[in-house]
Amino acid sequence: MFDIRADYIHAHAYGSGHINDTYCVTFDQAGQRVRHVVQRINHNVFKDPLRLMENIERVTRHALATLKAAGNPQAYRRTLTCIPALDGKPFTTDANGNFWRVYPFIEGARGYDELETNEQAYQAARAFGEFQKLAATLGGARLHETIPDFHHTPKRLEALKAAVLLDSAGRAMECAAEIDFAFAHAADCSRVIDMMETGEIPERVVHNDTKLNNVLLDDATAEGVCVIDLDTTMPGSVLYDFGDMVRTATPATREDDPDPDDRTVRLDRFEALARGYLSSAVFLTDSERAMLAFSGKLITLEVGIRFLTDYLSGDVYFKIKRQRHNLDRCRNQFAFVRALGNNMSAMEDIVARLSRMEVPA
Repeated sequence: MFDIRADYIHAHAYGSGHINDTYCVTFDQAGQRVRHVVQRINHNVFKDPLRLMENIERVTRHALATLKAAGNPQAYRRTLTCIPALDGKPFTTDANGNFWRVYPFIEGARGYDELETNEQAYQAARAFGEFQKLAATLGGARLHETIPDFHHTPKRLEALKAAVLLDSAGRAMECAAEIDFAFAHAADCSRVIDMMETGEIPERVVHNDTKLNNVLLDDATAEGVCVIDLDTTMPGSVLYDFGDMVRTATPATREDDPDPDDRTVRLDRFEALARGYLSSAVFLTDSERAMLAFSGKLITLEVGIRFLTDYLSGDVYFKIKRQRHNLDRCRNQFAFVRALGNNMSAMEDIVARLSRMEVPA
């Protein structure tokens, strides 16, 4: 079905993702063992796999061409590449209507579900900046929105309002403090969207899911090698990408810790992220740089709103492992919003100092 030109040996489930079904498949290619990543796209989450794969093929093809034109000796290791099906398309379908795709396995590198060092944070953020830099020169038509309004925070707040009014699970009363907190931050929700609508912040091609395990780090050098999991790559703001790095990498505790008072900001980790990101995202405008520190607060607020909305709706979207799991997550996100607000001046100073270093006058 795919133009692999090798003999199948064996396969096994692979990775820690929760959306698509992923397998590592080993082949014999003229006496040499090679591995590929085979994935079934979850079309319940991604309603239009055709457009999703069109986005991925355009972005990865452009990245590969740009790396090769620059003489990068590891061009095929620095970006995912789609192996075509026998009909030339970057995917195929099976008898049940499932969509499948294949990537070469990036050898000698791996992702980390939890960062262990600031150096890893630096390398991952630098890799995301490189990904955005490659995508910034993508020409042609605007990419498709694989999940419309994915980071449209005001619409997330409207969804929360609807969930409160409906109160389908009868939980609104116990969440009064969290509901009040969300609506008290309505102005924060609209800041980036408003700036994009006026053109002060440009729309760009962004990843939209910058968990740090979506970057492969080299086993030998720990360098950020390749950004993976491109299903949400679409138009948006680079602030969404940097903000989610801050949300996931800088808390001192896990996002579902039952004690939200423990939520503090690791400023050393924030500096590592900012230093890595600014070292590669050299295309940023002054307006984007000025909003980097705030972006973490925005995305944390948005995710907290989503957890609260799901809890009020009866836990219908996010997987839970215990009662009130989504409420614990919400409370932790909101506690981290407060912590980020308390550290905003310090984070803005870090970005300003690093910006002067990266872009000298």
